[in-house]
Amino acid sequence: MFANAFEDLKWRGMVYDHVEGVQQLLDSQKITVYNGFDPTGDSLHVGHMVPLIALARLQRYGHHPIALAGGGTGMIGDPSGKAQERQLLSLEQLAANVESIKGQLAHFLDFEVKSNPARLWNNADWLVPLNLVSFLRDVGKHFTVNYMLAKDSVRTRLEREDGLSFTEFSYMLMQSYDFLYLYDRAGCVLQTGGSDQWGNITAGVELIRRMRGGQAFGMVYPLITKSDGSKFGKTESGSVWLSAERTSPYRFYQFWLNTDDRDVVNYLKYFTFLPKGEVEALAEATAQRPEQREAQRSLARVMTDTVHGPSALARAEQATQALFGGDISSLDAADIADVFAEVPASELPKSQLEGEGLAVVDLLTGTSLVKSKGDARRSISEGGLSINNARIQDPLQMVTINDLLAGQFIVLRKGKKNYHLVRVLS
Repeated sequence: MFANAFEDLKWRGMVYDHVEGVQQLLDSQKITVYNGFDPTGDSLHVGHMVPLIALARLQRYGHHPIALAGGGTGMIGDPSGKAQERQLLSLEQLAANVESIKGQLAHFLDFEVKSNPARLWNNADWLVPLNLVSFLRDVGKHFTVNYMLAKDSVRTRLEREDGLSFTEFSYMLMQSYDFLYLYDRAGCVLQTGGSDQWGNITAGVELIRRMRGGQAFGMVYPLITKSDGSKFGKTESGSVWLSAERTSPYRFYQFWLNTDDRDVVNYLKYFTFLPKGEVEALAEATAQRPEQREAQRSLARVMTDTVHGPSALARAEQATQALFGGDISSLDAADIADVFAEVPASELPKSQLEGEGLAVVDLLTGTSLVKSKGDARRSISEGGLSINNARIQDPLQMVTINDLLAGQFIVLRKGKKNYHLVRVLS
């Protein structure tokens, strides 16, 4: 363990910028720190994990974390990093999203520890009741338009054809007021976030200085990018969510397992609590034995276990092995459909498997694996065809209802990697 949280974050490449004095602050006392998250969806995704895990890291060093749900600011929409204005959500929808996300926060933050339990607050509680005239008189007077126009999040949008609505322009004032409110009510002196939040965070620091004569601090983390230039947290099928309903544990595991060698060590630093020595050992393994992908497997295991638990991790690893000829007999229907979602598939009436069943050669000729019955027989005699990952020994073998996986699938394989999924319909 490092001497303080700042040194830990610095080693992990997590400190992008900070207000002067943050290092001394984190080294000298246990402080209250907050990080906001945007509840515009009913689940967080992996892009939210950098600040959340950093907040959890601060908690492990004894600091007092507040996860702030933007139930109020979410009604406005942060223009930072956005090319156009977001679709505005109702207060009811935002409240429902916050409720859905609560459980996901507990994967990272400890709400039960007695010394410094994490707290979840919702800024709708104080922003929604605000009186507009009072807010503009008491808070707005401390912000000049010149100051706000100089912030990157505002200036970038003003350069675009669509411009920036007054609604979004006011977002900085509201986030600054959040910091002031938490400073007053919870003694919070540090706000953290992604580097795109730097302007909003420093505005809050300045508001506290002007209105309370107090000293507050800000620290931001880098926005994660991939070495190949593509956006982190995105796959061909879309965002990678923490919700098992949106992204299955198997897909979640595969996302981390497929990390590029150039990125994997950084991801181990950013996203896991593995100690320095273990990360460095995995970095050496990647450099010396990249084909074994030890770092990727460790990353996938840790992240899946953290977000979905040990049982889901075990199923994800079993499902992964299915693609390499492992046992698939115990996989449920959802896992089979997930694992083989991208392989060629065909449908077969269940009636054809009743009684004596269907000759395996006839089943194969209806797939993409063989060109003809003769080709199927040759491949079987050469030991190159499998059904449910068990080698087909006899070209006269019959396939029956007893061969169904989860009551509805048959998995055919030619060689090591060529699969075909048969969906059996009732």
